[in-house]
Amino acid sequence: MAPQLALLVNPTARGGRTLRLLEPVARRLRAGGAELSVIVGEDAADALERACAAVAERPDALVAFGGDGLVHLAVQAVAGTDVPLGIIPAGTGNDIATALGVPRKDPIGAARTVLRMRPRLVDAACIRSGAAEELFAGVVCCGFDSRVNERANRLTWPPGMARYLVATAQELRAFEPIPFRVTLDGGEPIEREAMMVAVANTCSYGAGMMVCPDARPDDGLLDVVMVEALSKREFLRVFPRVYRGTHVTHRAVSVRRAKTVVLEAPGVVAYADGERVGPVPVTCEIRPGALRVLT
Repeated sequence: MAPQLALLVNPTARGGRTLRLLEPVARRLRAGGAELSVIVGEDAADALERACAAVAERPDALVAFGGDGLVHLAVQAVAGTDVPLGIIPAGTGNDIATALGVPRKDPIGAARTVLRMRPRLVDAACIRSGAAEELFAGVVCCGFDSRVNERANRLTWPPGMARYLVATAQELRAFEPIPFRVTLDGGEPIEREAMMVAVANTCSYGAGMMVCPDARPDDGLLDVVMVEALSKREFLRVFPRVYRGTHVTHRAVSVRRAKTVVLEAPGVVAYADGERVGPVPVTCEIRPGALRVLT
């Protein structure tokens, strides 16, 4: 029987440049016997509403054609249901797709993965900021990295990843270590001056930064990486190691695991899967096996 697929599309992924891939991907899915309905929202809220409505119709899969931001949105629609999530990576980073075993730079290969219709159970996590609550599949960042995101989102130039490089340089000039209070599974709070704290279900973010290199999306735990206060010179020396995941061996970096994580810090905004959540304090809690992903 032909699989019924709801294809959720982000038309602005990579500045709209990936739309040229949509037709060959749709053609490959249809050639494989799939019946497609394409969902394009006017904005994120509209796209989520349409995705939830599509999931309520119980398709064989909701397929996200875009980057981590669109996957994040799709997770809200499918988590806790029996509708699996398919991913066609078409964004800048595609870290979640990579962590879940989806071909990162091969959209047609990813379409073939969807057509195999082999779901894998993986974890999601919920994050609460004030009265707001949402799910994430990848990494929550708080501190230097989230402040870079805040700066980058205010910039109108340059485009793409270059905007984040400019924001990183600007933030580094002004940044001072932040007093964090981290509570794991209701235990004794850990209080440290830190550059950043990341809470991860998967291993990377920011287009390949292996911030939590040993995080696994199906172990029922969140990895918590804290980078304690460093001089700017030392931070610049250590930071490039994040692309290999070897930063975790530095004396200022600690890794812990927990099911529930409470982060408190002044003047910090949390980002999850690259999407703005809201101001800290936040609570993150693992939801084991909440997602079915086609991998």
